[in-house]
Amino acid sequence: MDIVFIQGLKIDCVIGVYDWEREIRQDIILDIEMSADIKAASEADHIDHTLDYKAVSKRLIEFVRDSEFQLVETLAEKITQTIIKEFGVEKVKLTLNKGEAVTGAQGVGVIIKRNRDSWA
Repeated sequence: MDIVFIQGLKIDCVIGVYDWEREIRQDIILDIEMSADIKAASEADHIDHTLDYKAVSKRLIEFVRDSEFQLVETLAEKITQTIIKEFGVEKVKLTLNKGEAVTGAQGVGVIIKRNRDSWA
């Protein structure tokens, strides 16, 4: 399998467990690696034969902006489910960075790996 990736996708959303976090929007940053067979796309040189990273990005922006989860773990899980179910991806590696949520840290968050069999 080949990898189609999206790096540094910044999306604002409501995320967090504290009352003040429920009243503001915070940026999260996503790095995504998606397993896909892109050989047919390379031969046909046409977008219909590949995993369209723009379509994935637009869908995730819509989903994340409308979400209001408390935990980054839950949001990460739902993002990987969306990618696998809606775009037919076999495997996903997702890094979700909540930014400077901890004083002194450049970033905090989770890295998860999921595959289609996780949702069978």
